[in-house]
Amino acid sequence: MAAKGPTEVPAMTTDEEAEAFLEQDLSNLDFTKFKPMRFELQPKGERVNMRLPKSLLDEVRARAMREGIPYQRYIRRALEAALAEPAPKVRRRKAG
Repeated sequence: MAAKGPTEVPAMTTDEEAEAFLEQDLSNLDFTKFKPMRFELQPKGERVNMRLPKSLLDEVRARAMREGIPYQRYIRRALEAALAEPAPKVRRRKAG
């Protein structure tokens, strides 16, 4: 029996195209090309202003562009990833 339904997700530009695509049998869809996606639901009301070396900011912008996201979001993700790891133990030196 021949496979029914699409094996890849086509480029869609309208909600109607997306709805029509989702109404098909998608059991043969190749999920190996899918990428995880994060949704940002929290409001962003606070601002941060920092000075960085031009070379660092250029690299951040280049990596963000490769991932297809704004560089501010790339920086926020890097901060979130750093804070998701357990904090290192701080060793205090004895005075004197």
